[in-house]
Amino acid sequence: MTLDIRGSLKNTRISKNPLVVVDELLANSIDAFLIRKRDEADAVALEVTLKVKATKADLLGEVFELEITCEDNGCGLGPEQRKAFLTKDTSYKDDLNIPGIGKCKGTGRVQFFHHFTAVSLSSTYREGDGFKHVSLPFLRDRKTIEETDFTVEDRDTGEVGTHIRLSHVVPKLRETILSVASVHRTFTAEAIRQHVLFNLLQRFVSLKDDLGDFRIKFVSDLGGNKSEKTLTPADIPEHTSVTSITVEHVEGKENVSADFTITHYKLDETQYPLPRNIIGLCAKASIAELITGRYLKTKTLENNAIDGHYHIVLIEGALLDDGVNEQRDGFDKIPLDDGSGDLFGGMQITFEDIFSVLDDKVQELITPPDWSRDTIVKDVAKDFGVSEEMLSYSNTRVKFGDTPNEVAKRVLTNLQEQVVNETSSLSAMKEAIKGLAPDSDDFRRKIDDLSWEFASSLKTIDMANLSQLVVRRSALIDVLDLAVKQGLNVQTELPDGKRRKNEALIHSIFFPMRKDSEEVSDHDVWLLSEEYHYYDYIASDMPLNQIKWDNGQSLFEADVDDAVGELLNRIGEENGGCRPDIALFHEEGSVVIVEFKAPGVSLDEHDNDLMEYATLLAAKSNGRLKKFYGYLIGDTINPIRLRGYNRLPGENGFFSTDDVKEPKSQATLGQLYSELLFYGDVVDRARKRIGVYRDRLKLPPL
Repeated sequence: MTLDIRGSLKNTRISKNPLVVVDELLANSIDAFLIRKRDEADAVALEVTLKVKATKADLLGEVFELEITCEDNGCGLGPEQRKAFLTKDTSYKDDLNIPGIGKCKGTGRVQFFHHFTAVSLSSTYREGDGFKHVSLPFLRDRKTIEETDFTVEDRDTGEVGTHIRLSHVVPKLRETILSVASVHRTFTAEAIRQHVLFNLLQRFVSLKDDLGDFRIKFVSDLGGNKSEKTLTPADIPEHTSVTSITVEHVEGKENVSADFTITHYKLDETQYPLPRNIIGLCAKASIAELITGRYLKTKTLENNAIDGHYHIVLIEGALLDDGVNEQRDGFDKIPLDDGSGDLFGGMQITFEDIFSVLDDKVQELITPPDWSRDTIVKDVAKDFGVSEEMLSYSNTRVKFGDTPNEVAKRVLTNLQEQVVNETSSLSAMKEAIKGLAPDSDDFRRKIDDLSWEFASSLKTIDMANLSQLVVRRSALIDVLDLAVKQGLNVQTELPDGKRRKNEALIHSIFFPMRKDSEEVSDHDVWLLSEEYHYYDYIASDMPLNQIKWDNGQSLFEADVDDAVGELLNRIGEENGGCRPDIALFHEEGSVVIVEFKAPGVSLDEHDNDLMEYATLLAAKSNGRLKKFYGYLIGDTINPIRLRGYNRLPGENGFFSTDDVKEPKSQATLGQLYSELLFYGDVVDRARKRIGVYRDRLKLPPL
């Protein structure tokens, strides 16, 4: 019999677990003890001593030698055990029929040679009434191990058990998982004890009666830093709960299912000061893959107690036992999301199936009772404009451990998938835009949601913030265009006898009526000019005497609203109860006045309104306001009746620049730049501005 070391290394990948050799040594020691207990009547308890020693191999301490030894009181390396040791794909343990013994293919020892160039051992076992001692001498870089490489001697007495020694680190690992820094961090006695306790926790629990009053000692000597720790039955915690789940994979009328067990340990941090929380998929009673990061999204959550407790959640099942890979560091045999199988394999349970059931159960176990989902939802809405309705629409769940950033990304990803899967695209968005009502309370939230939905179809999340702004504004321009053309559903689906409210709807697109920026922080006066988006205060049909200047004083004299009322009564009966439709104020002393006229009302009949407003506001502000920008917007004009206005280049509107003068003294109070605009021109201007950004982002035309 021969163990081909080079062939085994070529056909078995190195494990991703840096402590895999420790796991394999202890697993073999436990198995050897269970075999001894079956064969002997004496009531002994498991005894294992695992030692790690690191010594400097150069003066600077940048190169070292690492040695790991494991001594146990198992059955020893008898003929059957030696035969199994020399057979890579062995079924030796499968046929022993000993409860709790590990099932394996003999690939664990290959990890010894992946990490170390020298493996030697010394063992004593019983044979009849006597003892035999077997040894494999120290030799570096073996290519094979033959049965003749073992030395077997008779002994009159002896302590049954095995002592195995791993030494001389494989050179390429000195700079990676077995570097000086990683060894000093990972191979301390306490670190190894913690790893063994929780990586083999389920096995210790299931074998509690079989292992007796066991004692596992860990000794480390890392460059002179020595420490020693022990593991006994008193250190094994009781589980908090055990839950069974069934997972199905369904295709048409056919389905397959698998059962799993979730064992939860909720441990008081004062009694179990662990380095981290652990959520793992197990195979053969040992953790084969950690999935903690799936549920605890940050290292802070993962590495600290949650509400005073550390959590260990272990998932087991026959499917995991069968699906684990040879290195026992993953489940390569279980598909991620395609369980259709092939001609011979048939349907399979996938990890997508497993997590669809497992996720809710694990979240229930680790979520503290005082955690608030509402807090995260509010932060997501504030930071990213993602509303509760968007979370629901995109089927995005908010779980303990989520950050607002992660939730927003999931919303965008889920919406992107929905756009692809449902082929919902621009035509659907246009129909949604057509159904918006600008004067409704949730108009701006709905347009934000629509813009996020479309922005989610972009290829990268990094573009999302700018893209959402561009898409949102594009959508708003479409709403304005439809409102001007009376194409919104709210304009066409009127109950009998109800008057159209076209002017009010257009007004609401720019800013909600009878509100100010103290109540509503968001507005869309950028439709006229981008700089107006940054004015300090905006009011829509609000009393002007309530406006405060930067020092808290009133901007206008107390009778300003009475004066405005008199002015409006002169302008026309239909405006008798109104104030300037929209007024924006800036601390530098400028004000923007926007007046909307209902479709069919000719602008030339009101071209002097802007000057009258400007004159009144300048006079009543005690000289604080001097720069006036006025906009009179409608859809009809008779150019012959205009005086003092010039046509805007390339557009249908008109503009003028005039001094604002005190009527009696003719003293100059300020200056007014005014424009008479068609609603269509406002739409075209805004569309051209946003078109530059759409081109840069390569967004399709709306």
